[in-house]
Amino acid sequence: MNDLIIRRMTMDDLDAVVAIEEATFAHPWTRADYEGELTRNVAARYLVAVLDGEVVGFAGAWIILDESHITNIAVAEKYRKQGIGGAVTLALLQYLSNLGAAYATLEVRESNLAAQHMYEKLGFIQVGRRKRYYEDNGEDAFLMVCDHMPEVDPDFEEPETLREA
Repeated sequence: MNDLIIRRMTMDDLDAVVAIEEATFAHPWTRADYEGELTRNVAARYLVAVLDGEVVGFAGAWIILDESHITNIAVAEKYRKQGIGGAVTLALLQYLSNLGAAYATLEVRESNLAAQHMYEKLGFIQVGRRKRYYEDNGEDAFLMVCDHMPEVDPDFEEPETLREA
């Protein structure tokens, strides 16, 4: 994946993101949901994975102080099993760490063994179960947490970063 670029999601990415979302999830978020995440939710941060100019995956989270919760991770079907999901998730963990997160949580379907395996490889452990979490079929979700975040990049900076005067 030498040509894979991972960067902040922008409004220009939303057509591709929504298409991936709709093809991946039983109850997909809408374009309006993502517009709100990018323009109104100050706790939200989203990344896209771009290959040869095409958005092929994305990941996002909410961060408040030292807590972060991963909201969505998805990769376009024809690009799955190529390491893109792991790469965008690891980049998101780095980003969250840079912003001060001490840990990240997420929910994953009990039946989604591929995702669980990927999360475990990235240092997540299962800490709980949410009964009947998924509305489409009542499936349980495993609650997973990663408390071994990447080291903070000392050169990290973004326009939203607050500094003490």
